[in-house]
Amino acid sequence: MDRETAQKQIVKLVGEIQRHNRLYYQEDRPELTDTEYDTLFRELQELEECFPDLAPPDSPTGRVGGAPLDRFIPVRHRRPMLSLENALDESDLHEFDERIRRFLGMTSGEIDYVCEPKMDGLAVELVYEEGILSTGATRGDGITGEEVTRNLKTVRNIPLRLNRPTPPPLLELRGEIYLPLAPFQKLNQEREENGEPPFANPRNAAAGAIRQLDSRITARRPLSLFCYAPGEVEGHTFTSQTDFLATIAAWGLPVNPLAQKVVGTAGVIDYFREMAAGRDALPYEIDGVVIKVDSYALQQELGEKTRSPRWAIAWKFPPRQAITRVESIVPSVGRTGVVTPVANLKPVEVSGVTVSRATLHNWEELEKKDIRVGDTVVVERAGDVIPAVVRVLTEHRTGAELPVHPPLCCPACGSAIARITDEVALRCLNLACPAQIREAIIHFASRTAMDIDGMGDRYVDQLLSLDLVRTVADLYTLTRDDFMQFQRMGEKLAENLLTAIQGSKQRELGRFIYALGIRHVGAQTAKLLAAAFGTIENLAAATVEELLSVREVGPQVAQSIRSCFDNPHNQEVIARLLAAGVSPFTTAKQVGGKFTGKTFVFTGSLTRFTRDGAKALVEQEGGHAAGSISGKTDYVVAGSDAGSKLNKALSLGVKVISEAEFLSLVEGTEQP
Repeated sequence: MDRETAQKQIVKLVGEIQRHNRLYYQEDRPELTDTEYDTLFRELQELEECFPDLAPPDSPTGRVGGAPLDRFIPVRHRRPMLSLENALDESDLHEFDERIRRFLGMTSGEIDYVCEPKMDGLAVELVYEEGILSTGATRGDGITGEEVTRNLKTVRNIPLRLNRPTPPPLLELRGEIYLPLAPFQKLNQEREENGEPPFANPRNAAAGAIRQLDSRITARRPLSLFCYAPGEVEGHTFTSQTDFLATIAAWGLPVNPLAQKVVGTAGVIDYFREMAAGRDALPYEIDGVVIKVDSYALQQELGEKTRSPRWAIAWKFPPRQAITRVESIVPSVGRTGVVTPVANLKPVEVSGVTVSRATLHNWEELEKKDIRVGDTVVVERAGDVIPAVVRVLTEHRTGAELPVHPPLCCPACGSAIARITDEVALRCLNLACPAQIREAIIHFASRTAMDIDGMGDRYVDQLLSLDLVRTVADLYTLTRDDFMQFQRMGEKLAENLLTAIQGSKQRELGRFIYALGIRHVGAQTAKLLAAAFGTIENLAAATVEELLSVREVGPQVAQSIRSCFDNPHNQEVIARLLAAGVSPFTTAKQVGGKFTGKTFVFTGSLTRFTRDGAKALVEQEGGHAAGSISGKTDYVVAGSDAGSKLNKALSLGVKVISEAEFLSLVEGTEQP
């Protein structure tokens, strides 16, 4: 495609994708399926990779993140981002109202206020120039923040270009970045399963995401934003908070739909009570209500103190905590084998919900907080949903409290528990553990593993409920009569499932290794292990030293592999798989290519190839395209905007070449 045609197509695709983003994220009426949307997005990505200089500043591809930054750049706010004074009860609210009335000389009448839910997130500032998002920054100390534009561009409900034609030449906005509760809980579950400490609350998770030097990490968290105040504005005047919220919403910016104009303190109190009663039903966490004088003329007259405005206050909700007693502490096995301590509590009501169990996260946390059976503790609904023990009230101890130690065996299957190097979590590594078997079978049958077509979640659930499988090896003993016990199962479908299972017996060794679900062994690592050892028997017998000789296998991965194959239960499952006729094979390793034995890493934006295309060229010539740089890397191919990988290559003395030099190597005009 020539440049002129490419430019027209990029403009067209950017407009289409922006429209569909607005329909999906702001108007909740999508017109495309996920597949159709992904097709448009990939086409735009490929065009921008070929013509990077044609990518517009508001391109939706900026939402996927880019190469890591070395550091954040300080940004001085044109107007200070002030904090708010707090009201703890109705008397504080009445005192706030009386101060305003005295300052304004009001002896009668009521003040119009705007009440908004107080989001428990991270305050940021967005700067739009000529309607295009140019800069994003954290609040920092209120005077100077950190420039996080690339991270904020990954937040899906932040428009990269405002609706035309009315936005002013300069528009600064203050808003709150937050992480909704459902993704927060999923994120914490994944962190615990990965042996990482969970986030204390959604605010910490949101703040951690926005302050990532690698914006691709930020892009993986489904953050959102609500705008709540203007900063510096040129070319437009807002008359009130009500006017501000309505106007910027028309420009395409997200505002909280629960914001409401009320009259006097009575209206504020009614709103506060309504929010307090309904906060449990909200999909995000709020910790109070923000009250603002609606009129901007009155706000200007009231002015500001050193740290806070006179015209606004935050009325906080009471803490979501309660005091109860720990009746027992038991180990619980998660779907990936993580064994965590759970406290059974004397039932207690916490913000309208009866709590009888609470997570203790991990055994190190249990020891650190010194939580014992019989302790009197403070419990809190972390993230408004997941109960957690905050602290022990040691002053209530009688001496009869009992400490609890980590178990030596899995409570679900009796297998020995292992701690992987550099992980906090304890794990059951038994492939046949009943607490893990559902996810193990789903993973085993997945497309990138053994690819058992049709074996979805619904059928796996029925296999388990009928007690037809207890390990992945049992899949290969299933009969037509077994499947005919399923709900709405016909003979043809049963035959198709059996055919798919039979066909999966012949799969590449790398897919089989990946299908076993060994901790830290992804599809690419499994492929490298298959190439290095040739058979599953050789891999099972490999020493840690032999495993470490494989490219991209470090101590943590090597120990995880060794722990898996040393487990007697796993040995039995693998033996049964092989006895059932599963015969993983290896493909002939390409030799004689010009890149044989060479490792390449690509960084930055490439103009002549897509990233996948460049990697394919390396592999076609017998080389290896890695994702990270080490002392074993032979070449780093640096495109434009190369980031930390380039710096690491230079520090390790790895040879750095341009895209043109890489092309010369591919075409044979230079020798590798």
